[in-house]
Amino acid sequence: MTSLTDRYIWAAVRTVPESERPDLELDIRDLIEGAVEARTATRHDPAAAERDALSELGDPERLAADYVDRPLTLIGPRYYLDWLRLLRTVLLIVVPLATVAVLVVQLLTTGSIGGAIGSAVSTAITATVHIGFWTTLLFVVLERSGTTDGTMEWTVDRLPDLPDHDRSARLPEFIASLVFLGLFAGAIVWQQLRSVVRDEAGGAVPLLDPALWSFWIPWFLGLIAAEALFALRVYRRGWSWWSAVVNLVLGLAFAVPALLLWAGGRVLNPAFTDAVGWDPAVAAGGGWTAGGIVVAAVVIIAAWDVADGFLRAHRALAAHPASPLSAHR
Repeated sequence: MTSLTDRYIWAAVRTVPESERPDLELDIRDLIEGAVEARTATRHDPAAAERDALSELGDPERLAADYVDRPLTLIGPRYYLDWLRLLRTVLLIVVPLATVAVLVVQLLTTGSIGGAIGSAVSTAITATVHIGFWTTLLFVVLERSGTTDGTMEWTVDRLPDLPDHDRSARLPEFIASLVFLGLFAGAIVWQQLRSVVRDEAGGAVPLLDPALWSFWIPWFLGLIAAEALFALRVYRRGWSWWSAVVNLVLGLAFAVPALLLWAGGRVLNPAFTDAVGWDPAVAAGGGWTAGGIVVAAVVIIAAWDVADGFLRAHRALAAHPASPLSAHR
């Protein structure tokens, strides 16, 4: 048996309660092995015999439902699995995209973090309700109209991949990275639109020099977006030498301009330092002043992040020595 059989069994047993999975796995594996042996005895190619056996067994979720005597019913059983798969796919794609889009637009137009989060949550709920309703209505109409004779044809190629347990372990770190990056980007936008420091006319006085919006702030916001995509890639594929190098490039792309801008006194808004009574020479100066602490913090954090990336890549390669090519993907 190959991974194709393992994928079929996983697709079946994941739909039943934990207590019933061991027995169901044994039964299905016996079925597959018996069917494959019968075909190979008649000079079938083993790989072709396995695919034929799995195709004959049909949809693994339907097979599992028959084993545990669980009806697959929406309005009727014919389209239940197709409805469920389509609904899950559309929800996982549309709802996150719509939510993030509304959050970003609201932050940029209103500058209110609370209002942006409220609008994003409302959008997520509304999109979920509408997708659920209209998708269900579509399948009700299909089922009641009788315009087709069966469900969408199931093939072996539709089998899901086996679960990546390492990916599950990486999920908390991935979520934490997205939260941190989102807060960081939100803080950059918020300080420009809703700074707590006000001028004599009552207008917001941003912490960062507004001149940075001509290039450098969009540059750093773009790097934050790139870091989010990189975090997604690491979550899906894990660490490798390639990802460690990308992590190094992203770290340098952020740290080097930040340090040069800080050393040149171009980060802080002069109107802000005047309003709060800071001495720009002390704030951006060297030594163990506030400026020196900022420089040291940026260097230490960047160096630690780069070193941590290469250490993780080394550990990942050591944990999977039989798959050296995977380290370069």
